[in-house]
Amino acid sequence: MIEVSNLVKFYGDKRAVSGISFQVNQGEILGFLGPNGAGKSTTLNIITGFLSATSGKVTVNGYDILEEPEKAKKNIGYLPELPPLFLDMTVFEYLQYVSELKKVPKSIRKTQISDVMKMVHIGNVSGRLIHNLSKGYRQRVGIAQALIGNPEVLVLDEPTVGLDPNQVIEMRKLICSLAKKHTIIFSSHILSEVQAICDRIIIINNGKVVADAPTLELSAQVEGNSHYSLTVSGSFNSVQMPLRAIPGVKSVSLLQEKGDLIQIDVMAEGDLDVRKSIFYALAKVNCPILEFRSMAPSLEDVFTSITSPKK
Repeated sequence: MIEVSNLVKFYGDKRAVSGISFQVNQGEILGFLGPNGAGKSTTLNIITGFLSATSGKVTVNGYDILEEPEKAKKNIGYLPELPPLFLDMTVFEYLQYVSELKKVPKSIRKTQISDVMKMVHIGNVSGRLIHNLSKGYRQRVGIAQALIGNPEVLVLDEPTVGLDPNQVIEMRKLICSLAKKHTIIFSSHILSEVQAICDRIIIINNGKVVADAPTLELSAQVEGNSHYSLTVSGSFNSVQMPLRAIPGVKSVSLLQEKGDLIQIDVMAEGDLDVRKSIFYALAKVNCPILEFRSMAPSLEDVFTSITSPKK
């Protein structure tokens, strides 16, 4: 659906994007992440045709964004971080204006606007001035303008910024529902949202792709220790020596003790799986496990590990 090949962008002497290449498959929700200044927004602006690349190529549904910009852009709906809203228009007037810009045939404009408003749940505010809408509703209007023209690709840049927790949950549900009919590139600094929504994640840093993996597999990009959290019935004195005797276990720490329940942290070397050994060791000393969690690195851990300057 989208193919980015060896993308390079200079601003004067500064290289903002340095040979980025990736593909986005049809029906996929791609999380596109990077720290400030990494080249993320520049890349999104090139994909959507708002900027030209110094070199490289972007195709959308087979159309080159530089050689056939009108055909390529018909396949893209774009919600930038600051939605391009006209605050003195009503919601319906604004969507009519967007329909004209996107050359939606007059015969289907009203029907399409009605369908889009229903899809993003803004029909109840269609006659209100955008200036008087809450932040959450403005974001929905921004998504509505991206959907006008029925593009196959949606590029959403920080769609949940400034929203309260309830609005964030509503926006998450909306994006997931849109994924049934659209390919989505989703960019956000709220990493928990990216982790909850996206099928695959790309992280860029210093203008280069530094990670590209399915969301559930991304933690494998970070080398480190296996980490487990356990709640056990028993005393720390009873469990620490049997656990430390397990080959590969590096440390056993007491996190909390309440009555006859203890919460402990167990660290093992590399990707060594010691879960069965832990079970049998605690069974031998009659200390039943009430909770056992494998503490895989969070997306925040992965992001920080990959993008932080190396010492």
